Amino acid sequence: MSSAGGIDTAIDRIVAIGGDCVQVFTQSPRMWRATSHRPEAIEAFHRKRAEHGIGGVVCHALYLCNLAAPDDTIYEKSIATMRTTVDAACAIGADGVIFHVGSHLGAGFEAGLDRTTRALAQVLERCEGDTWLLMENSAGAGGTIGRSLEELHVLLDRLDGHPRLGVCLDSCHLYVSGYDVTDPAKVDELVRELDERMGIDRLRALHVNDAAAPLGSNRDRHANVLEGELGEGLGAFLAHPAFQHLSAYLEVPGKDKRGPDADEIQKLRDLHARWTA
Repeated sequence: MSSAGGIDTAIDRIVAIGGDCVQVFTQSPRMWRATSHRPEAIEAFHRKRAEHGIGGVVCHALYLCNLAAPDDTIYEKSIATMRTTVDAACAIGADGVIFHVGSHLGAGFEAGLDRTTRALAQVLERCEGDTWLLMENSAGAGGTIGRSLEELHVLLDRLDGHPRLGVCLDSCHLYVSGYDVTDPAKVDELVRELDERMGIDRLRALHVNDAAAPLGSNRDRHANVLEGELGEGLGAFLAHPAFQHLSAYLEVPGKDKRGPDADEIQKLRDLHARWTA
């Protein structure tokens, strides 16, 4: 949900479409310029969240951020922007800030890991209260970092298992990166791998999206619920017993590409009900 007009309006928008958790952009997702949130809007966010019983709240970092960027200007902008996002997330009491690691853009995986580790150390020091930093598994080809649980584990290890560094799993990104999350047995394997590598307690949020690209294609293309490659099989991911305490966030195109709406939320609830029956 957008926070245009005041960050508290994200609560108004999610309530209007029947959601009970919300992912907020604390600034325009495609512009470097940060938004200064008024104290009264932050106070209203807390009040409205309590009034409407909104459970999970996460913020999504700017899409332009690349913590592995070899270009120093982009790298420094990414760190500064992430720190600002974490500050806003802490102010509204968000559970976490979800981010994509980025790409080394040909500089090499090891070089990208080194820059990302140093960047994350600077961002993590801004976390306060209950707010975590959540690595989202990525999709894409080339120098993209974070397409596998193994790569995310390497980052966690390099940061000495920081107590506020967690994970958000995206069903679409998993699928196009080769994890067949429509197969319950494969989701079991995914959960075991996550627990063995990082600990299942580090999984703090889900992105539940259908995919508009085939299994293993490395193409990040989201589809509306039940309209993509995962279809009904998305329920195998959504209904896994290990995920039932988590908030699930939608990032689908929606009708006329205007984003998630009440119909998409209802389809997801119905899918969950069928697979947990």
